[in-house]
Amino acid sequence: MSRRTTELLLLCLAAPIVLLLFASILMHDGLALSVESLAVPIGLFAAFVVAHVAVRIFAKNADPAILPIAFALSGIGIAFVTRLAPDLAIRQVVWLFASIICMVVVLAAVRNLDRLIRYKYTLMLVGIILLISPMLPGIGMEVLGSRIWLHIGPFSFQPGEIAKICIILFLAGYLAQNREMLSVFTVRVGRFRIPDLATLLPLLLMFAISFLIVVFEKDLGSALVCYVLFLVMLYVASGRKLYLVVGFGLAGIGAVALYMLFGHVQIRVNTWLDPFSDAQNTGYQLCQSIYSMADGGMLGVGVGNGLAQYIPVVESDFIFAAIAEEIGLLGGAAVLLLYLSLAIRGFATAARAKSDVSALVAVGCTTVIVLQAFIIVGGVTRLIPLTGLTLPFISQGGSSLLATFIEIALLLRCGDEGTGLTSEMTDGTRAMKPIGSHASLADDSGVLGRVALGKRLTACMVAFALLFAALVANLTYVMIVKADDYQSYPGNNHTLYTEAKTERGSISTYDGVVLAQSVRQDDGTYVREYPQGSMASHVVGYYSQQYGLSGIEASMNDALKGQSNYATWQDVVDSMAGIESPGNDVTLTLNSEIQTLAEQQLEGYAGAIVVMDPSTGAILACASAPTYSNDQIDAILAGEGSDGALVNRATGALYAPGSTFKVVSLVAAIENDVADGDTLIESPAEMEIGNASVTNLHDYDYGQITLAEALAVSSNTAFAQLGVDVGAENLVATSEAFGFNRVLNGFELPLTTSLMPDPDEMTTWETAWAAVGQPVGEHESPAGPQATVLQMAMVASAIANDGVLQQPYFVEGVYNADGERSYAATPRSLGTIMSKSTAEEMTDIMIGVVEDGTGTDAAVYGTTVAGKTGTAETGKENPDSWFIGFAPADNPTVVVAVLIEEGVNYSTDDMAGLASARASVIIERTLEAEGVL
Repeated sequence: MSRRTTELLLLCLAAPIVLLLFASILMHDGLALSVESLAVPIGLFAAFVVAHVAVRIFAKNADPAILPIAFALSGIGIAFVTRLAPDLAIRQVVWLFASIICMVVVLAAVRNLDRLIRYKYTLMLVGIILLISPMLPGIGMEVLGSRIWLHIGPFSFQPGEIAKICIILFLAGYLAQNREMLSVFTVRVGRFRIPDLATLLPLLLMFAISFLIVVFEKDLGSALVCYVLFLVMLYVASGRKLYLVVGFGLAGIGAVALYMLFGHVQIRVNTWLDPFSDAQNTGYQLCQSIYSMADGGMLGVGVGNGLAQYIPVVESDFIFAAIAEEIGLLGGAAVLLLYLSLAIRGFATAARAKSDVSALVAVGCTTVIVLQAFIIVGGVTRLIPLTGLTLPFISQGGSSLLATFIEIALLLRCGDEGTGLTSEMTDGTRAMKPIGSHASLADDSGVLGRVALGKRLTACMVAFALLFAALVANLTYVMIVKADDYQSYPGNNHTLYTEAKTERGSISTYDGVVLAQSVRQDDGTYVREYPQGSMASHVVGYYSQQYGLSGIEASMNDALKGQSNYATWQDVVDSMAGIESPGNDVTLTLNSEIQTLAEQQLEGYAGAIVVMDPSTGAILACASAPTYSNDQIDAILAGEGSDGALVNRATGALYAPGSTFKVVSLVAAIENDVADGDTLIESPAEMEIGNASVTNLHDYDYGQITLAEALAVSSNTAFAQLGVDVGAENLVATSEAFGFNRVLNGFELPLTTSLMPDPDEMTTWETAWAAVGQPVGEHESPAGPQATVLQMAMVASAIANDGVLQQPYFVEGVYNADGERSYAATPRSLGTIMSKSTAEEMTDIMIGVVEDGTGTDAAVYGTTVAGKTGTAETGKENPDSWFIGFAPADNPTVVVAVLIEEGVNYSTDDMAGLASARASVIIERTLEAEGVL
C-alpha cells in the first residue's frame, strides 16, 4: 500500500470521530441530524481530502500519518469551539479552511527548502521584527495581561505565531551551515573544553530575546517555546549535551531573576503553587479548570453536559479542560496521544530527510507544535505554571491555526525530500549526502552521520514521551485520584451547581422532627432550609454554597445526595446509569424534646451537654452554647460576630475535667487492687506531695475517711495520694481504656481527642493533680487530663453499662425516598473497661455523691441518681462546673454529662450555674419521656 493510500485510509478512520463529536453536540442541543446540520464536519473532511490530493501532487513521498492527525485534532477543535463559543465557531471554520488552503499553497510554492534557507538572515530579521512588533505603540495591543497582539483596522492577529516559523527556518539554515563549528569546542578550561564566545553568541542572543519577550510582552509561553526550540535544534545539529546543560542552566537562572524582579511572573508562579488561596481572583481560571477536569472522571460527563463555561476564555487557553471534562480521562489521554503520535512521525520525518536543512526544519516544526501542546496542557492541569499559549489545531484563534498548518506544510515537504525506507536502511551507517535537487547546492551539507542523527532524534523522542507520560499521569491524578477532594472543596461551584439540581435528603430527629430539608424553587433548583432554626445546629451542621459543609451534612453527604447507602438494587442501577433521584433521608438518635431542654439549660452560659443511652451508645441530645441559626451561617463564616458559636463544645473543645476525673482514678485503684471504696485514707486540708502542695477546696480538713466518702465530698488530698499509689502508668492506662489518647473511628462528627500525658514524663506532683482532674504538667507530651464533654459522658456510660463502653453514635438510620431502610445503626462495644463488680461498686459510691455529697442538686424525686460533680480551675475568673451521672442507678437508661464554663461563682455565692442542677432537670425529663417516671 502506497503512502498516499495509507493517508487516505487514515483520514477515513478519523472522520467518524469528528462526525460523532458534532452529532453529540447537535443532539444535546435538540437538533436533528441531517446533511445540513452536519455540514461543517462533512465540509472539513472534504477539505482534507482536497489537501490529500494536493499532497499526492506536491509531496507524494511525505509521511502518511501527519495529515490525518492534523485532521483529527482540527475536527476535535472545531467541535469544541462550536460547543463552547458558538458565536466564534463560524470565524474559526473560516480560519481553518483558509489555513488548509495556505498549507496547500506552501506545499506548491516551497519545492526545495535548501533554496528557501538561502534567505535565512532575512528570515531571522523578519522573525525578530514580528516578535517585538506588539510593543509598537498604536498597533500593539495587550489582551489579558500579555502584549502579543497587533491590531490593524478591523483585524487583529498574533505575529509571534508566524515569527516562530521564521525562527525555525533561520535556525535550520544557520545550524546546518555551522554545525561543525558548533560541534568542536576550542577553549580549554581546566580539564574541560567549552565553545568559544563566537560559538556561544547565538545561544546567549536567544536567551536575551526570550528574556526580553517575558519582560516587555509578558508572554511566558512564547519565550519558553522559542528558547527550548533553539536548544533542541542546537542539540540535534551538534550532538553536544553541554549545550542543553548550559542552556537549561541559564533558563533556571533567568527564571529565578524574572520571579524576583517582575510581579506578573510572581503571580503566575504563586497561582500555580496554590490557586485555591485566591480562588476568586488570580486563581479563578485555574481553579475552575481543575473543578471541570475533576468532574470528568474516566469517561466524562458527556459532550455538552460540562460546566466549562465557568472558565474564562475556555475556548482558547483552557479548551483542554473542557475536553477532559466532557469526554473524560480516556478522551483527554487520546488527544495527548495524537500529539505524541505527531511527534513520532515528525522525528521520523527528520530521520528520513535528505539534507541537514530538511532534518532540522522537521525537528523545528515538530518541536514547536508538540512542545506548545505540552506547555499549555501542563499549565491547565497544573503540572507547570500556566502560560498564555493556545493548543495547536484545537484552540480558537486564527493566527495559531494558520501558523500550525504552515508548519505542517513544511513538515510534509521535509518528508517528501526524505530518502525513503530503503535508502534509509542502506545508508544507515553513512553520512547524509545531498541527493537530487540538493546535490547542486552544497557538497558539504550532508556530512552529519545518519546513525548519529538517529541517536539524537531518539533521545528527543524519549524526552517528549516522558513529558507526555507526565501529562497523562498528572491528568489521572487530577481526574481520578484527587477528584473527590476537589469536588468536596467548599468553593467548588461546579459541585454546588450540580447538587442544587438534585433534591438532597432530609435530616430528622428520632421522633420525627425535621431539622434540615431541601425545598424546590421555581427554577427547578433546591435550597437547603432548617425549619427548627438553631436546634441541634452543631450536630446537623450547615450546607453553604459559599462555604461548604459541616456536621452531619458533611459526614453523611454521600447518603444525603443518594450516592451511598442504597436501599434497593434499583437505587444502585439508577445511580450507575446517572438517573437523578432524591437523596436519602437521615434519621438521628436525637430526641427533639430532650435536645430542646438541653439547649434551654445552657441559655446564658457557654458550655455543653451530652445525653446518652449507656446500653447502646445512642446520643439522645448534644447541645453546645453559644449556638447559631443556619440562616445566619454565611454571615458568621464571613467573620461577622461569631463569638465562638461555630465551636461544638461537646465534641470539639478540651476542658480540665476537675473532680469528675476522680471516678477514673478510683476505677484504676480498684481494678489494679490498690484500694477500694472502703479503704481509709487521710484527708488533710493541705499536704505536700512530690515537693509541692496539694489542697482541698476551701481548705477543708476531712480527717480520716474512706475513699467512698472522699469521692462524696470530693477530697483533693485523698485522691492525690491515691493517684500516687496507683502510679502514672496505671492511671494513664485506665484513662486510655475509657477513650483518652484514642481516635474514635466511625464517629459522625469531628471529635477532638481527649488527652493524657506520657506516664514516663509525669512527676509525682503532676500524677497527684492528674488523679484529682487538674492538668499541671509541662513537658513534651500534653498536660492531662484534658477531656471533651462527650469523653466524660463515655466515662459515666461505661460504669452505667456494667463496665462495657459502647461506641457513641448519632445516625439511627438511612432511608430512601420511598421510605425503604438502607442503613440501621448497630450498637458496637469499644471494650470492657472494668469488671461488673467494679462497675457495681462505683455505682454505689456515686449514689452516695448525689444523696450525701456534693451532688445533691442532681437528685431526682422517684428515682436514684448516681453521679459525680466537678469544679475545674482554669485560670479564668470563675471555675468551670461539671456533672456526670446516670439513672436509674439500678438499671440505667440515661447518662448525662454537663459542663458550664465559669459556672461556679464563689465571690457572690451564686450557684445558678451549677451543672448538677441542670443535670437533674434533664434526667427527670428524659426518664419521663422513656416512661420510667
